[in-house]
Amino acid sequence: MTDTPTPAPGRVTVPADALRGFAAALLEKGGLSAEHARTTADVFVWAALRGVDSHGTARVTAYLELLAQGTANGHPEMTVTSGAPGVAVLDADRAPGPVALTAAAEEAVNRARASGVAAVGVRRTVHTGAIGYYVAKIAEQGLIGIAFVAGMPNMGYTGVKGAAVATSPLAVAVPAASQAPLLLDMATATIALGRIRQARASGTALPEGAAGTADGTPTTDPEKAVMPLPLGGAKGSGMSLAFELITSVLVGAPILAAFHSEDPQGRKHRQNALIIAIDPAAFGDPDAFTAAVDTTLATLTSLTPADDAPGVFYPGERSAGLAARRSAEGIPVAAKVWRELTESAGRLGVTPPEPLGR
Repeated sequence: MTDTPTPAPGRVTVPADALRGFAAALLEKGGLSAEHARTTADVFVWAALRGVDSHGTARVTAYLELLAQGTANGHPEMTVTSGAPGVAVLDADRAPGPVALTAAAEEAVNRARASGVAAVGVRRTVHTGAIGYYVAKIAEQGLIGIAFVAGMPNMGYTGVKGAAVATSPLAVAVPAASQAPLLLDMATATIALGRIRQARASGTALPEGAAGTADGTPTTDPEKAVMPLPLGGAKGSGMSLAFELITSVLVGAPILAAFHSEDPQGRKHRQNALIIAIDPAAFGDPDAFTAAVDTTLATLTSLTPADDAPGVFYPGERSAGLAARRSAEGIPVAAKVWRELTESAGRLGVTPPEPLGR
């Protein structure tokens, strides 16, 4: 018999399945259909399993607010249009991102099975969540997944005063034969907005070149920092601009130009995305491909680590290991997040699960 896991101070530990069901029940009470609530909860718990707390169950109460405010549409009428066999555009009708992008990933896989490569654009969604989830689901089916997202400008751009572009993320997942898929999930910002808030709450100085004041001046003072700065300077801001063009502009729903216009509707929250699926079978033997991926990853991780490195890891390897442990032992939930979830449960008439420990 194993001991009950001991959570970090100020946290409770909840079984993954129980937390997923709890989140889904709250979201359904908040206005989503049962199916969409389960889908959204699954994205949150997937992130929590991998230690991405900023996109985990802490997002449940934020989504409840988006639904209550009408920013997110609890009963969207999503439509798919296509101009070519391997291309489609999904109009999300302001559906939460997990609902829209899960549907887009499924559409991309189905089309890629027939065409070899498929691209599905998503327009008019609301907060896409952890985009690694969607490409990981594609990789689970033996295909390569690539995703880009564009959102509301909240990050500096080289040479511009104030926020100009978004902290737009990119994710890539590549299936392997016997190892966890390679999963690269990154933003174009040096740090996340959440990290600025955390530094402000703790009074901790921010890294050099990571954040800026309202006019974009770099600062390490969390009290003065209001936005992240782009990763690699002009490289990160250029990537963000490129993602806006291949998502928002491509699907006829520009964000950047509207945001910086005189139209107040231009600042209404929304996000767009592009999901690409590539079927290795269209290029050759898919089993030989995944075996070669295994060999490549094993070669990398067998290289001699630097003196101060704990080891050599490929993107997604450690998060997959953490997910396996948390699936077995439970997910730690911060005390503040658990309090918010249980308060929402009391208001909505949902019974919280019993934590494993405090």
